Amino acid sequence: MVLKLVENTKNAEITHNIVKNILRKNYRKRIFAQPKKKSLSVTQSQSIAQSVVRNFIEITKLRLSVSVVFSSVAGYLLGADSIDFYILFLLCVGGYCMVGASNVYNQIIERDLDALMERTKNRPLPAGQMTVQSAFILAVILTVVGIVVLYSINPITAMFGAISIFMYVSLYTPLKTKTPLSVFVGAFPGAIPFMLGWVAATGEFGIEPGTLFMIQFFWQFPHFWAIGWFLFEDYKKGGFFMLPNGKRDKGTAIQVILYTIWTVLVSIIPVLGITGKLFLTPISGILIGVLGIGLIYYSLRLYREKTSKAAKQLMLASVSYITLLQIIYVADKFLR
Repeated sequence: MVLKLVENTKNAEITHNIVKNILRKNYRKRIFAQPKKKSLSVTQSQSIAQSVVRNFIEITKLRLSVSVVFSSVAGYLLGADSIDFYILFLLCVGGYCMVGASNVYNQIIERDLDALMERTKNRPLPAGQMTVQSAFILAVILTVVGIVVLYSINPITAMFGAISIFMYVSLYTPLKTKTPLSVFVGAFPGAIPFMLGWVAATGEFGIEPGTLFMIQFFWQFPHFWAIGWFLFEDYKKGGFFMLPNGKRDKGTAIQVILYTIWTVLVSIIPVLGITGKLFLTPISGILIGVLGIGLIYYSLRLYREKTSKAAKQLMLASVSYITLLQIIYVADKFLR
């Protein structure tokens, strides 16, 4: 009986030791085991990539940037004796980087105001889809790449590109909430792209790129005042002053008409043969004159109706005018 009791006790001790060792090993495994890394699914990776691309497109304002690059390409084709497609490629890349950088800096500065307006509240920064730090890094990269690429064309092109960014970000952007003169200041960097193409092609600045600059300079007033008119209430929420009188009234409409007339007159100056190598045939001059009459018509319509609808029609007419003008200028050079 005693022997049996001793034997049972030994068995119990052995069982206890076995269980204890098993528990100790399992505990060590849990402590020292490496956590499993969660891998992103293909769908999640695609979603992230699409989000990054979408944010890049929105924060650099793809459509605006492409239209600006189009102006530069038109200027290059007008100035070049022979087309160098490598230089043209560099101009497109550098031009997009410079415009994109300006837009990113602008949205960083105005992110709080953008959140107040219907038109801009869903942009990447006010919507929280991109951090300010990420946006700033992107802007710096675009600036450096843009200047380096344009400098590889020639130093003057890079200089004008850098001036454009500086004026747009440091002068135009902060003045938008201070004075209607911001449109006047913003017209300078806004007029650079058309002439930038000529400078890229020739490496020189003269009366020809100066004329191209004047055309796009005067064009911006009816264009942006039309935008300021039909987006008046939205701009008001953000505290932006875009109209010359600060109101949608007869005085503003008259100034729109005057600057529209100046735009048309400057556009047909090359017909007179006084702008150096930049020359237009009479037929092209007539075509641009017809376009100009259409633009003046819509500016007069704004004066008569003073409605947001009329302002939007003028804005669309102004976009058509500058685009078709550049096409006519280039076609005139290669077809005459």
